[in-house]
Amino acid sequence: MKFSIVLLVIAGLVTIKAADRDFLSKQKFLFEVVFRVEEPLMFEQYIKLGMNFSYDQDDYVFPEQHSENMEKYYEAYKYGVTLPRGEYFGSLASSHFEQMYGLFEFFYYAKNWEIFQRNVCWARLHANEGMFVQALTLAVMRRNDIEGLILPTIYEIIPQHFFNSKFIYEAEKFDYDVWSKYIMYEKEYKGFLYKDYSKYFEEFKNYEFFYTKDFKTWQWWKLMGLGEQWYAEDNFIMRDNMNIFNNDSKYLEMMNDVNIFYMPVDYTRDVNFFNKESALSYFTEDVEWNSFWYYFNMDYIPNLNGEQFGLKKDRQGEYFFYVVRQLLARYFMELLSHGYGEIPELSFFTEVEHGYDPQLVNYNGVGYSSRKNYYEYETYGNFDYMRDIIGFFKRVEDIITQGLFKTRDGKVINLRKPRSIEYLGNLMQGNADNYDTYFATFWYLNAHMYFANINGKQTEVHPNVFLNYETMMRDPVFYMIYKKVNDVFFEFYDHIEPYKQKDLNFPGVEIDNINVSDLVTYFDIVDIDATNLLNDKMTFVDGKFVWDKTLLARQMRLNHKDFEFEYKIKSDKKQKVVIRAFLGPKFDEFGRVISLNENRENFFEIDEFYYELKPGFNSFNRSSKDFYWTTDDHTTYTELYKFFEKALEGEIELPLDYSEPHCGFPDRLILPRGWEKGMPMQFAFFVYPYTALGKPNAPNYSCGNRSGVRHIGDMPFGYPFDREIDEFEFFVPNMYFKDVKIYYEDTFEKYYEFKYDKFGTFDYNYYYDY
Repeated sequence: MKFSIVLLVIAGLVTIKAADRDFLSKQKFLFEVVFRVEEPLMFEQYIKLGMNFSYDQDDYVFPEQHSENMEKYYEAYKYGVTLPRGEYFGSLASSHFEQMYGLFEFFYYAKNWEIFQRNVCWARLHANEGMFVQALTLAVMRRNDIEGLILPTIYEIIPQHFFNSKFIYEAEKFDYDVWSKYIMYEKEYKGFLYKDYSKYFEEFKNYEFFYTKDFKTWQWWKLMGLGEQWYAEDNFIMRDNMNIFNNDSKYLEMMNDVNIFYMPVDYTRDVNFFNKESALSYFTEDVEWNSFWYYFNMDYIPNLNGEQFGLKKDRQGEYFFYVVRQLLARYFMELLSHGYGEIPELSFFTEVEHGYDPQLVNYNGVGYSSRKNYYEYETYGNFDYMRDIIGFFKRVEDIITQGLFKTRDGKVINLRKPRSIEYLGNLMQGNADNYDTYFATFWYLNAHMYFANINGKQTEVHPNVFLNYETMMRDPVFYMIYKKVNDVFFEFYDHIEPYKQKDLNFPGVEIDNINVSDLVTYFDIVDIDATNLLNDKMTFVDGKFVWDKTLLARQMRLNHKDFEFEYKIKSDKKQKVVIRAFLGPKFDEFGRVISLNENRENFFEIDEFYYELKPGFNSFNRSSKDFYWTTDDHTTYTELYKFFEKALEGEIELPLDYSEPHCGFPDRLILPRGWEKGMPMQFAFFVYPYTALGKPNAPNYSCGNRSGVRHIGDMPFGYPFDREIDEFEFFVPNMYFKDVKIYYEDTFEKYYEFKYDKFGTFDYNYYYDY
């Protein structure tokens, strides 16, 4: 449900079941317990709850499949050998992963809310910060008694994993009193500097403005004449559709007592060893691009038992392959928009051409590892891990070639059946349901520890992007690794018979035409809540926490204008159908047409929806805002907290379903950047019968595990591009291809050559125009 519904409820325009006081109190607790998570807990009532803790098995409800991770964690804590607070937590460091899972069980198996809350408070006081956040995230997603409760987004809880160290340090030392005096000085200084700036422009333009124009994609604030400092935000928190909120009196009243400050933020650029991949940093370091992968892995973290947690209904193994394929296809399209070619092949015995310096800093002040250009993993890596990885891929290749695999319990799996992709997906993800639990699980952890260059047996490890899901997609090597994983799945499909016309044809249904509106991308500016970085004294009045300041990272990001499909479909009778829409490239980097069979790997599914066709001619529109698995901008930590607070005070009614899906793909990233003169692309549309009983469970994408409604119906993910394509059999009347162009519009062109007449101030008209 989009956040605009909350505004409607505030304004009294709709009637919807509102959250009760108990629900709101629990929700407020979750938001407060992760506030400034790397600092000591400051809420007295939670400190008291967390001080009195003893491990009593009567406080927990264990299933038959209960592991011993929980007991191991508690024993390790008693002897002081758990990961201490202040140390870096790497989710894919094996010793950290085991401890995190034990802590998760303390939360998940607690028999009621009171015990759960006590355990959370205890862990907040004593457990490692990163480990605490991940264990709590997993529990909140899965406990049935707190269904509907949410946490702030991961980039708001731990901003250190998303913004470069320069911004992190500036935010952590923010002091309102110092800032106020500095701003007074700046006003005097700027009054002198810009009083008659125009007469100096001719003299300096060849120097200064060449630099700002060269890096216009990132350093937008220089084009407006702004510095890298904190500014008071008197207008609004910038995001899509914020003008609606800005015109709502109830919202403005709610936010009136919050002082808001923003700082312009740059994407990481590998200044010391620049390479062509650095040009994609606006994409690979996008906070929502990275958080999507994080939340996917929280939904399907490898150690969860599929039977116990209901993941088998979601076809976890097949879905893992689908998501990896989607991400690689989307990344490849962004490469093409820059004129680059295919994702390089991963080899353990050759140099990695593209280095990467994340310029991240852990919350304890330790910087992340970097990798120089032309780096040799063979020379510097852990040889045992490398041998495990190479051995694993060889073993998988042998299994696929043989076509059969015999499990430890004697079950024979036929890998020549399409549905066996589920078994292969479980194996490649190394999850608890794979048929070679020991070997596969360790390959996945070992692979990430190898590329992070750490020893997983050690408790204290150096920060590296490959050790956390939310940071690893920043590095170009990530796409090389997962391309190798993806190749395994396509090797599997090499042995599966391509679809015949009888498999694809939908008798009586024909797509007559599909009109596509203009496809235009651009860069806009968004504010991301980084308030958790504040380290000043927290304010309490009569024991109540006062949220009176908010820090924002104001960053450029890729976006697109809304577009529409106008479907024109003929049907010989009334029938229920599913329609899928895919976006794919047309040409390679050299301008050559990519064959459809080769190109099937590059089609990115952007929409899937249920529709009821009537007899005859059907004409209807589908907006990009309606796409099935995408979400709009998330409401900020600050705003949600204020909503919970006002709802508890009885000033507003908050609906129970007020949040955007955490697992949704960001709507604004479904199109690659494109070219100013138009980048040739193609859409593929496919209509097939809806065979389930009744209508789909929900019109929107569901993040609920155990639901089995990740997609509509039970056809393979990515169908019909999942198998090899025989072009003599593939084309049917219910399939339609449309050639299009994606146009990139330079929204900052008006600032070049000193065309901005309010130089030195932020241009809010920019936002309103887009």
